[in-house]
Amino acid sequence: MTWMRWRPAIEHALYRPDGGFYRRPEGPAGHFRTSVHASARFAAAVVRLLAGVDAALGRPERLDFVDVGAGRGELVLAVRALLPDGLRGRVRLRAVELADRPADLPAEVHWSAELPSGAVGLLFANEWLDNVPLDLAEPDPAPDGEGRLRYVEVAPDGAERLGGPVSGADAAWARRWWPDGERVELGGPRDAAWAAAVGALERGLAVAVDYAHLRAARPPFGTLTGFRDGRECAPVPDGSCDLTAHVALDAAAVPGHPALLATQREALRALGVSGARPPLALASSDPAAYLRALAGAGEAAELTDPAGLGAFHWLVQAVRMPVPEDLAGLPGWQTLPS
Repeated sequence: MTWMRWRPAIEHALYRPDGGFYRRPEGPAGHFRTSVHASARFAAAVVRLLAGVDAALGRPERLDFVDVGAGRGELVLAVRALLPDGLRGRVRLRAVELADRPADLPAEVHWSAELPSGAVGLLFANEWLDNVPLDLAEPDPAPDGEGRLRYVEVAPDGAERLGGPVSGADAAWARRWWPDGERVELGGPRDAAWAAAVGALERGLAVAVDYAHLRAARPPFGTLTGFRDGRECAPVPDGSCDLTAHVALDAAAVPGHPALLATQREALRALGVSGARPPLALASSDPAAYLRALAGAGEAAELTDPAGLGAFHWLVQAVRMPVPEDLAGLPGWQTLPS
């Protein structure tokens, strides 16, 4: 039986060219539903944010929209369809994804496995960081182990054992960001991935959206799990299922740039997504419009449900630009020292 640490096991299971889960033809949408799939109102909120970024940047000649972890292009295509006339001719659409370019993707969407450099605009990473591979660790239970963290090793069938002691940057990360717990998800690779994404912007706004947790309330037994065919399953690193773990977004924030941590409910409401029911008077004056508004309110309620999609967290960072007006009023903006 071949044993390896979780990080290379996840990398192999999800991204290997010959059968990795994210290389499969059906893509992520064949197995789970994201905010992008739940409602076009999510893409509309992203377009509104893009317009706010454009205004804050002084309406540059070229404005980038960078969709990181693009799946099969669902978000970038939805954004393309909703662009107002004032943006349509200036927006450069970029999708960043390891999977092959979809055959039917319009030519104007630039597709790459690598982050762009020197982008000016909005970089949006929806449920990307949770799939960046990472290692797991647990305290040594032996009497002489003194609780020292050891890497968790995994076999292709999902069986686990403890490996060598956690050291170096991983040990420093655990001490700072996850000092307690029976199972620690070592988030350094995610921090590095997010730093690279922020670094891809010459000027603009970077947004990461994911299920997340903060240092004051880390999950004591971790969050690594699998998803297959719309259902949660055991995390087995054989390519048959998604492998995902919630993100320590507070650790990922890049020093030196204004940063905001907010729930999706808070962020989407600031961007005009409301689950409020339409006035009953509309049902009498325009029944068809009332039904459309009611359906839209239902979709908005799903996106902002604090027990569902509304519980996602947004990490927002402004890079050499003012904070967009829609988000400026949200509490919690701060700039971490470099």
